[in-house]
Amino acid sequence: MSLAGKLMSEIEINVAAEKYYKVFKDQPFNVPNISPKLVQQVELDEGDWDNRGHGSVKTWKYTVDGKPEVFKEQAEFDDEKFTIIMNGLQGDVFEHYKTFKIIYQAVPKGLEHSLAVLSVEYEKLDDEIPYPYKYLNAMASVTKDIESYLKK
Repeated sequence: MSLAGKLMSEIEINVAAEKYYKVFKDQPFNVPNISPKLVQQVELDEGDWDNRGHGSVKTWKYTVDGKPEVFKEQAEFDDEKFTIIMNGLQGDVFEHYKTFKIIYQAVPKGLEHSLAVLSVEYEKLDDEIPYPYKYLNAMASVTKDIESYLKK
């Protein structure tokens, strides 16, 4: 049995792809205000808030299944495909997973409509470790919160 895998989910959102993407690229510090039940804090460890592009390192403090966790990641951005890749460096997920990568992509479906494609790529430490559905569900909740925020 393979310990590596990928979970994906697609959510239609009534927001332009570029606007959704720019929340992660240009305003990650604002995500705790947008989705406070899930994300409590985003700290910039490397880079600066005015130049957050490729290679910035951030620590996310969040709650999943009622438990506070921390995830330190190094960001990659693809401006053409509206894709954010968060390569896991440290954090609570590494108690169960050898590797962990979070991917948000917005696919344009018109002027004010997009398809949010959410992915978690992982490698479990052993067969007993659960699949990371709870993280994919949290990503979906954050996406819906971002949609609500951008529609205001």
